[in-house]
Amino acid sequence: MSLLRAAATVSSLTLLSRITGLVRDVMIARAFGASALTDAFWVAFRIPNLLRRLFAEGAFAQAFVPILGEVRNQHEPQVVKQLLDRVARTLFLVLCLVTLLGVVGAPLVVAAMASGLTEASRAADFEAAVWMTRLMFPYIICMSLVAFASGVLNTWRHFAVPAITPALLNLSMIGASLFLSDFFSRPVYALAAGVMLGGLAQFAVQWWALARLNLRPTLLGPVRPALQDPLVRRIMRQMLPATLGVSVAQISLLINTNIATWLAAGSVSWLSFADRLMEFPTALIGVALGTVLLPSLTRAHAKHDTEHYSALLDWGLRLMLLLGLPAALCMILLADALVATLFHYGAFSAADVQQTRLAVMAYSVGLVGLLSIKILAPGFYAKQDIRSPVKIAIAVLVVTQLLNLVLVPWLAHAGLALAIGIGACLNAAALFIGLRRKGIYQPAKGWRRFFLQQSLALAALAAPLWWAARHIDWLGLQATPFVRAATLGAVFFVGGVAYVACLAAAGLRPRHLRRAPVANTVGKTEA
Repeated sequence: MSLLRAAATVSSLTLLSRITGLVRDVMIARAFGASALTDAFWVAFRIPNLLRRLFAEGAFAQAFVPILGEVRNQHEPQVVKQLLDRVARTLFLVLCLVTLLGVVGAPLVVAAMASGLTEASRAADFEAAVWMTRLMFPYIICMSLVAFASGVLNTWRHFAVPAITPALLNLSMIGASLFLSDFFSRPVYALAAGVMLGGLAQFAVQWWALARLNLRPTLLGPVRPALQDPLVRRIMRQMLPATLGVSVAQISLLINTNIATWLAAGSVSWLSFADRLMEFPTALIGVALGTVLLPSLTRAHAKHDTEHYSALLDWGLRLMLLLGLPAALCMILLADALVATLFHYGAFSAADVQQTRLAVMAYSVGLVGLLSIKILAPGFYAKQDIRSPVKIAIAVLVVTQLLNLVLVPWLAHAGLALAIGIGACLNAAALFIGLRRKGIYQPAKGWRRFFLQQSLALAALAAPLWWAARHIDWLGLQATPFVRAATLGAVFFVGGVAYVACLAAAGLRPRHLRRAPVANTVGKTEA
């Protein structure tokens, strides 16, 4: 399977997941709006999500996948299976201990995450957040093991199952909101129950996929051999700097959530709905490309093929810009249209649309930065260099919080989003400079022409988007949702046709991006 085809597979299946996630959030917005109780849910949901990203999708994946790829290339299948068993047992033990501590200490965790809820006037919201946190904390066990399974499946180039299973969480939450709300004293609690059911469903599907490849590990068994295994210890040593690097981003998110709880009621929800829109291009472009690049980069590194390694990064950056820049332009020019079309129903008011719109526009400033990180960071991880991205992440954390001091008093919750966007751009720039200085990445020829082609195409795309933003009353179309959705679709279609046609007229063809260049195509940047 070519890289472009693999990326397209991951992206298309991820699209299904993101569509169900969008439907989920539309239903939450319609049923609950942006209120103090929905803020409590998003705070509670964010806590296990933070730990999942910290222990699983972040530090664990960065340390585990390159070493697993190396072991698979150099050892017999029995050694690989033993490694999977021992890593899974160690991970499962750690997760059970963390979950137990989290359930017992939920009030302290919520107070640290959302200190604004500790005020006496918000005691009911604090209690709701604690209750939902306790119910959802075991979710990190399911999702961390899902991340383990995804790392194995992606290494074996089985990308479809890991890409589609997130949809199960969204479907579970939709079902819970429809059918379980009457069973709880507060209807919003049904969402927390849906999260747990979705986590169990994802775990079952991923474990079934591993079983089909005869790679399903045994979770129960002696732990001491696992802790004494040199490969497991090597992964754990790699996880230490990786955990620090990932925790930097999560600490920044924790601080931002805490700040948001002190702002106007609904701020956490506005940011969450805006983040949902950002997840579409981030997942469809950045995560898809990063997922297929890391195993390929690991193989190139194992073969000491430095030219192909650089060519893979070059291919990823070009494809990311080709898709990411028009996505950012759409998010900025049509933020009002997107938010109104998706969320402006039921309890979600026109004022909520305007506040969410501001957050979307602020996040969009950093979209290309966020996507670039997904391409550039694997350039370090595949070489098992985790310390360099960690140092950059720490510096960016400091800068982001300094930006918060300036932007939040001025722009409130949108200032938090803008600080994250600017920080992502700085992070990506530092990663790019680091790869260049270390000689890991050498841009291939043709970048000047590529930039010119895309600049012309972006101008062609911007014209219909700008006209629609100025001449269509998106809020006024609330009474005719299908007309509003069809109008937005028509605007996107016209803009997309203009963009693709201009690229074609400028000489860019699909074959130019179908696969990463082979060796000996990397040279100096075109003068």
